[in-house]
Order: sequence, then C-alpha cells, then structure tokens
Amino acid sequence: MADCDHNCDGCPSAGNCGEQKIQKAKMNELSNVKKVVAVLSGKGGVGKSFITSYLAVSLARKGYKVGILDADVTGPSIPKAFGVTEKAYGENNLIYPLKTKTGIRIMSANCLLDDDSEPIIWRGVLLGNLVKQFYEDVLWGELDYLLIDMPPGTGDIALTTFQMIPIDELIIVTSPQDLVSMVVTKAIKMARMMNIKVLGVVENMSYLVCPKCDEHIKVFGDSHLDEFSKKLDFKVLGKLPIVSENATKVDSGKVEDIQLSEFESITESIL
Repeated sequence: MADCDHNCDGCPSAGNCGEQKIQKAKMNELSNVKKVVAVLSGKGGVGKSFITSYLAVSLARKGYKVGILDADVTGPSIPKAFGVTEKAYGENNLIYPLKTKTGIRIMSANCLLDDDSEPIIWRGVLLGNLVKQFYEDVLWGELDYLLIDMPPGTGDIALTTFQMIPIDELIIVTSPQDLVSMVVTKAIKMARMMNIKVLGVVENMSYLVCPKCDEHIKVFGDSHLDEFSKKLDFKVLGKLPIVSENATKVDSGKVEDIQLSEFESITESIL
C-alpha cells in the first residue's frame, strides 16, 4: 500500500495487504536505554563506522554511558576499531556485551564468530533477526546512549532495523562527491517515510589540511552540502577533515586514542 507506515497494529488491512508483519523489538527488563541514535550512510566507504565509533568515544569522555549495536552484520568493523578481540558469551537467555578499554559496551556479529574473516552469508530475514536479537537479548544495562551502526544504503536490513527498533534520532554520513545529493536524498526520504527524526548530516573527508601551510585541500572537490541542506531542509552537523593518523589508529584498534576537535559540534547536537 502506498501510504503504509509498516506498522500493522490497528491497521484494517493487516494480514491482507501483502506487507510482511514486522515484530517490534522489546528490550529485556534488565536493560534501560535513554536514547537510541542510528548512524546511516546512503553508500559505503564514507566513514560511517568511524563516525559511530568516535561519537561513542566523544560521549564517553563527557561521562555518558554508551553502547554500540553493530547492525552492519555482513561488514562488521566496530570491534576492530576498538581493538576488541574477545568473544561474547550468553547466560540465562541473555548475551553479555563486550567492553572497550574506556567502558563502551559493544555487540557485533564479529563478537560471535570464531574466525573474524568468515563471511556471514545469510538472507535478509536472518540478518534482521540477528539485529533484533542484539537489541532484545543483549544485557545493555543502564545506558544514556545506544548507537546503532547501520549497514550502508537503504536496503532490506536498514528498512527492517528501522521498523523493529525504536530509534529516536538518525545521523546521516556522507562525503563531498557529486552523487552526494542523490544518496543523501534517498537516506533522508527513507527516514522520513519511517517517521524517524533526522538529526542532520555529517560530511566526512571534507578536506585535507596541508601539514606545511595549513591550507585546506578539497580532495573530493567543492562541497555543495550547505546549499543542498537548504533545499531538503536538514542540518549540517559538521565537516570533518581527512587525517591519515586517525585512519591508522582505527585500523590498529585505537579509536579511543583519537583527538578530533572538529567533532565537538556533532557530539553537542545529540545532547
């Protein structure tokens, strides 16, 4: 149905419209999360997982209790960014999240695999059920913020996650490339169709600072995000530089060691 909001409760056409009924996820009674913030990108390769990871780090530095649910099941990278190699375990129908060195709680498909390099070759329904299980059955405890690292794009897993999990706010990550208008438009329209509040857009890899003269070099060309934001009515939360040292730290599991002053406005936007 064209006007379907994908919520079957109370719908007179429930069960007869061809839409698959999505069961809303309910967090276990031992966990309480004050705010759920999802991080989405319209395409891969723009640094969505880095934004999720460092947002958690930035919030934790301010004294907040933070968790990350890695919903990018087929491309999980959150444990690697934090240098977490232990495996999660369960007890009494609950799964215990792993903790980073600064106390951020994380759950990812790679926390369950014996071999991190093994691919998860599942169909959409199974992937969606795993994300739901991460929300329902993980003992998150008391959290101020639960960040969800979404899979890239606006496909089946992203749609299912939006339908199942009560997301309070959404941050969209992009880069200053020509197709930014198309992919951001798709992501924003999807969120609005699902009645999810779009907090704003972060432009990652916006520029490179010359180490000799401090000139801002626009590696991907001029950004048109500001003018585009006026047309589509969204906020630009921040524009982040390319910092090679930070990429090295993420690859070596040391995202918690990064200091990125340009990120402060992004963190403040969700407080």
